[in-house]
Amino acid sequence: MKLAAIDIGSNAARLLICDAITNASGKQDFVKVALVRVPLRLGFDVFESGKISDKKIDMMIKTIKSYKLLMDVYDVPYLKACATSAMRDAENAKEIIEKIKAETGIEIKVISGQEEATFIYENHIADNMSSDETYLYIDVGGGSTELTFFTDGKLAAKQSFDIGTIRLLKNQVDEKSWNKMKNFIKTKTGKYHHITAIGSGGNINKVFSLSKRKDGKPLSLNLLKDYYKDMSNLSVLQRMSLYKLREDRADVIVPALSIYLNVMRWADANEIYVPKIGLSDGLIHTLYSEVAKKAKGHTTA
Repeated sequence: MKLAAIDIGSNAARLLICDAITNASGKQDFVKVALVRVPLRLGFDVFESGKISDKKIDMMIKTIKSYKLLMDVYDVPYLKACATSAMRDAENAKEIIEKIKAETGIEIKVISGQEEATFIYENHIADNMSSDETYLYIDVGGGSTELTFFTDGKLAAKQSFDIGTIRLLKNQVDEKSWNKMKNFIKTKTGKYHHITAIGSGGNINKVFSLSKRKDGKPLSLNLLKDYYKDMSNLSVLQRMSLYKLREDRADVIVPALSIYLNVMRWADANEIYVPKIGLSDGLIHTLYSEVAKKAKGHTTA
């Protein structure tokens, strides 16, 4: 069964196409068939002017049209399309969604921060972790950061915060917002002695790639501090040249590192695992559950 997810974030829009395959144990494996990312950078409009410009609207429509063509080529029958922080804040989000629906037939749902955290949880990351450990899942985007806290193999708490890489670049994050995040972390994790962080988002994936670590091995807090210090002393152009980064990655990677570092310090986490999954993967898992449930209902009927 082929499934697709469109995730329209504050920095980029992603299309993920997966094959859902039942493995030997009877569980579902989700094999990535295609992953396409377009740096729309909606947050640079929204967090400055409160709305998305005509130029960016045109880019969005062209992107969704191209995604639709790809889904047609791959013969994908099921799609879940969502938009996050930038579209949550955009004054003209409703008219943009209506225009995209009229021109492409694709309906995009703007999800809340809590819904975003829930979809991320649908990756069932904790299923593969030790039930004796305590984990803090950190998903950093352009407009928001979602924190999900697991202990004893169960979801203990989740919260979304309007702290993201583009908001930081635009000086849109005040001390009150940081304190709100800090208090949440201290309250939820304070009584646990050892917490392991799990990170997702394009920036932590890039840092992991730069580190040359083997898959499954964590990054240390000190290593992230070193990258933050080194990159902070470079211009965007210098980061692009030295680390071979795209411009739309080179400018946001430093604020992203500052978020991961703050969260890990407040949680007293000394290392972070990077399993290379995110919101689009969670959307795929949720979509599969919805399709399977409907199919089961028809069978029962």
